[in-house]
Amino acid sequence: MNKTDISNTHHTNKIYWDENGNDFLGAIVLPYYGCNTLTENELNLFGDVAGKKLLDIGCGNGESLKYHGNNKAAELWGLDISKNQIEKAAKCLSESGYAAKLICGAMEDECGLPIDYFDYIYSIYAIGWTTDLQGTFNKVASYLKKGGMFIFSWSHHIHMCVAFEDGKAFFKNSYFDETWSERELDGKNILLCSRRISTYVNALAKAGFVIEQLIEQTNDETLQLTGELNDLKKKSQMVPLTAVFKARKL
Repeated sequence: MNKTDISNTHHTNKIYWDENGNDFLGAIVLPYYGCNTLTENELNLFGDVAGKKLLDIGCGNGESLKYHGNNKAAELWGLDISKNQIEKAAKCLSESGYAAKLICGAMEDECGLPIDYFDYIYSIYAIGWTTDLQGTFNKVASYLKKGGMFIFSWSHHIHMCVAFEDGKAFFKNSYFDETWSERELDGKNILLCSRRISTYVNALAKAGFVIEQLIEQTNDETLQLTGELNDLKKKSQMVPLTAVFKARKL
């Protein structure tokens, strides 16, 4: 993707997040990892965060940072491309009595984040927006302490390839297709690409991570938060809707 395409993608997606935000997507803030997946209460991927330093990439309205504040994290940091989302996060955290360092910027860019600093970096349904996956993972690795954890969730690629109609599932596009395309989300245009699971695995390895867990299990109670139970629930019985990765910096 060239600089013009990157700029256009950031501009298009930033407009969406500035105008819409993630308030309507109840299943993409902790303890939820996304559509129809198990929750942090069940998975315990973070464990005890008391006294730890955490960075949320794509922090949105700040609810996930608030979740960690409630669990006694020592430092809360957030990064988001949308100024509107950063303002919402600041308000949410301030009203909850938490101080946080919030930065408005793209995850692919140099944003002045400290090196070898964080115990945990995480991203709940945001990492897939990056225009440079390898560059983003390399940056995440640089921000983490040795042995630090990187936890992220995103829509499972197979979910984006399969459609469900009249009780039958069928492939609507190739699993190997990772091209960027215009899509509609909540009535607005966005630009996204779907990436193979192997693309994430290989990019993590190249950035110096070892994968400790990959979760694809489903949970119907989480799916209810989307308000789309019928087709999605049937589809989730055939393919995973969300992938959650837990990786450790070597």
